[in-house]
Formats: sequence, C-alpha cells, structure tokens
Amino acid sequence: MAVYDLYSKKQKRLRGEVPQTVIHDDLPRKLRKQISEVISDAIGEAEIAGRSMANSHYYNIYKILCREYGVDRLKTENRMVLTFQMKVLDFFEEADIDEALDVVQLSFQIINTEIRNQTDYKQTNRIKSSPDEAVEELNTRFRESGVGFQFERNEIIRVDSTYIYKEVTKPVINLLYNDKFQGANEEFMAAHEHYKHKKNKECLNECLKAFESVMKIICLDKKWEFQQNITANGLIDLCLKNSLIPTNMSNQFSSIRSLLETGIPSIRNKFSGHGQGKSKVIVSDSLARYALNLTGTNILFLIEQSELKD
Repeated sequence: MAVYDLYSKKQKRLRGEVPQTVIHDDLPRKLRKQISEVISDAIGEAEIAGRSMANSHYYNIYKILCREYGVDRLKTENRMVLTFQMKVLDFFEEADIDEALDVVQLSFQIINTEIRNQTDYKQTNRIKSSPDEAVEELNTRFRESGVGFQFERNEIIRVDSTYIYKEVTKPVINLLYNDKFQGANEEFMAAHEHYKHKKNKECLNECLKAFESVMKIICLDKKWEFQQNITANGLIDLCLKNSLIPTNMSNQFSSIRSLLETGIPSIRNKFSGHGQGKSKVIVSDSLARYALNLTGTNILFLIEQSELKD
C-alpha cells in the first residue's frame, strides 16, 4: 500500500517538525503499528481455522522465535489469541527493540523470498501489497520516524546518516548483490550486523575481509596474477600497477592511494588484528562507523572503476 503524503505531514515539514537525528534504541508505538499493518498486507490475513499459506508463514515465524529464544511460547502471548498472526504481531508490539527487529527481519525475509516466488499467492491469501511495495513502505516508515534501520537484501542494517546510506551503503550493497561478489557481500553484511550489535572489533575484521575480497575478485576477474597470501597493501599495489586508478590522474589520486593503504588495513591492524597486550583495546562506535563507511566508499570506487575498464 502506498505511503500518503497527508496534509498534516506537509505542515510538520513546513514547521521543521521532522527528525533531525536518527535513533536506534526504540521503536515508537506508532511505528510498530504501521509495521504490523505492512506485514499483514504483505503476508496476508491468517484464518482462525484453516491451512492457508498465510497461516503457515506466521506459524514458521512463531516457531523460529520460540526455538531461538529457547521458550515454549512468546513472553507476551495471550492464550486466548487464536491465530499465529496475532501471537507474532502482539509480541512484536510489546517486545524490546532487538526482539522486535527479529520479527521484522524474519517477516520480511519471508516476504522478500518465499512470497516473492509464489506468483499466485495474492489471489489465495488476500494480500494487499507486493514484496517490493512492502519493503519500500517499511523503509519509508523507518525514515519518517527517524529510526536508524533499513531492510536491505534480507537483512536489517543500522543507518547513522541518511546521506551516507543513500550515497554509499545502498549502492555498495546493490553492487555486491551479485554472484561474483557473494563472499564480499556476506562479509560486508556481517560487518553491518556486528556494528548494529556494537561488536566493533568484529565489525573492523569483517570490513577488512570485504575490502580484500573485492580486490581479489577484481584481480582474478581481470587475470592479474598474485600470490595466495597477498596482503591488503599488496592488492592495492596490484590495482594501482594495472591502472585501476587512472595513471593520468596520479596527482589527484595520490591521496586516494594513501587512503587505501593507511585506512582500513591500518585501523584493523592497530585496533583489532593483534593481541591486546596489557591494556584492553576499546574500539569506539565512531571508529567502527568510520571504518564501515570507509570500506563502503572504497569498495564502491573499486567496483565502478573495474566496470569502466571492462
């Protein structure tokens, strides 16, 4: 279902009453209600008695949650509730933010895969939104509410800056969502998952893996020979040697070479790649965010340059 630009929304924008920062520690009740409606429109309405596909999907979400949480039933469950749709969505509206996002991610993974592949599903389950419409509305609702999450390629990712997300993160994810870059995509998404849960050292490690994987894939694709144990710096040198960075723009790209050589590898080596010694190494959220954005920017540049030279 479309998102309507109501008169009241326009007036709030004119008065400057729009979110100036994004939040990550709460899903407002209004947003939860909106997301519940999006899920219901995209999966369909469950029946009290019957074996419809909608019933099956809600049952699967319910069972996955119970098994992963190690419980017999969800903690907010009302025994008088008769459908698994109501059990799942009632839980979603009362759960803490991490558990609520579990429901969103599981639901939209089903919407984005299983339902997308069932061409006759709409006729048999009374659904009102296509998978594309549902994903678009979910992400729009997140943005309208100033909540820093988006659903991309079957994962909930954390968003700190809408500009960085639009200009770097989303384009990189789209480029990596390609069979050729499957390994790098998994590593980049893992970095986002670690960052979302404040596992900042793990985030740095996955950043470097994704960065190295992209360079290796490009070098293999172009048949540039290298040793299997080549380092990130070695891969950067190989890309420069083969003019992945245009040689006729050496002055302009001297800073890029420094950025690529001293950016991600140095961050990882200094803060995460080696033993901590006597003092515990703390990787701040801001450093992890910087590394994640820097990884995305460099990956985007390398892939676009490699495509230009094909």
